[in-house]
Amino acid sequence: MPTLMSSNDSLSPLHGRRVLLGISGGIAAYKSAYLARLLKKAGADVRVVMTRGAEAFIAPLTFQALTGHAVRDSLLDPSAEAGMGHIELARWADVIVIAPATANLMASLAHGHADDLLTTLCLASHARLFIAPAMNQGMWSHPATQANLERLQQYGWHIVGPDAGEQACGDVGQGRMLEPEAILEALHQAYQRDTTPKPAAGLRITVTAGPTREPLDPVRYLTNRSSGKMGFALAEAAQALGASVTLISGPVTLETPHGVRRVDVTTADDMLAAAQQSVQKGCDLFISSAAVADYKAASYAEHKLKKQNGEETLTLTLVKNPDIVATIAAGERRPTVVGFAAETQDVEHYALDKLTRKKLDMIVANQVGANEGFDSDDNAVTLYWQAEGGVKAHELPLQSKVSLAHALLHEILRVNAASLAPAAQ
Repeated sequence: MPTLMSSNDSLSPLHGRRVLLGISGGIAAYKSAYLARLLKKAGADVRVVMTRGAEAFIAPLTFQALTGHAVRDSLLDPSAEAGMGHIELARWADVIVIAPATANLMASLAHGHADDLLTTLCLASHARLFIAPAMNQGMWSHPATQANLERLQQYGWHIVGPDAGEQACGDVGQGRMLEPEAILEALHQAYQRDTTPKPAAGLRITVTAGPTREPLDPVRYLTNRSSGKMGFALAEAAQALGASVTLISGPVTLETPHGVRRVDVTTADDMLAAAQQSVQKGCDLFISSAAVADYKAASYAEHKLKKQNGEETLTLTLVKNPDIVATIAAGERRPTVVGFAAETQDVEHYALDKLTRKKLDMIVANQVGANEGFDSDDNAVTLYWQAEGGVKAHELPLQSKVSLAHALLHEILRVNAASLAPAAQ
């Protein structure tokens, strides 16, 4: 269980913060009483705004007793609105935390609705925004909810949870509101990160990730086993280190990292076009971790290819795909370029050949095979680059791809500090 900080602990990043706790109409509203208590213990000044639906699950008097302030629940409260109370409340808050946040509330916020006090003050506030979703697992996984989630992230909302497990309706799956202790810990970590130096601050980083799919006919395509996990971890780590991140992804089933701009593509030609556009808009560091198909069909069959009677084989004519990382490295507006070499044998030999032949600044080499690299959550790599006196290498041992991404980025930033420093100023 996370360590909790008491109200008299001046080291708490929430100490002295003005926290507006928003509560919407879900069964998890009963947990919000404990969250309000924890926020008070952490030294925050807490005000509560409830929706009418929330009051069906827990009484406002509970929160008044816990926080020492009257609960607000109406946009058209004559006594409060005499002084434009909802605007004053929006200005007052340093932090807005909505827990629980129902699918309906998320949809309202994502689409800019202001039909009650809580949604109205969220639109009017410049506070830091956190939301803890809570809903049935089917509602959480619905494409509409996931689209609203992505839009909220683009608007600056920090998504806390949800958790997975047994739900009040009897279903089992993702959608439970995080426990109050975990929500408080997420707030602590968010503010602690604010005080930590960010070595990539000011940098514009583009990451390619996942496989490409090269169509043969309307139902078949050529692809590879890349999961995209390494590229997504790199994008998430780059954003956490302060960079503005564009993630160009082939077809994968991964969620977009918070704060990252995502561009979805399918073919190698699509990925090259997106990469060139990103560089043209401004890119300081280009990391090509995507597993791009080397070849595509010379011609696309408009109808499904059929088996021919008596024929035991099918011959396909393939042509080379564009070399994305080499093209970016050879461009006029060239950023610092880092490539990947996923090999099944002679890893160092092939990696160094690509480093030189494609004129890259660095290359990340790793062994892949039946049980290594692509599908695993862990990886081990070696980073190579040219330096005075010859090629330098830095080995990173087997670890989670999330941890590895942070270690890789720190080393990339260290080695290329001279070329990247001006952009970060």
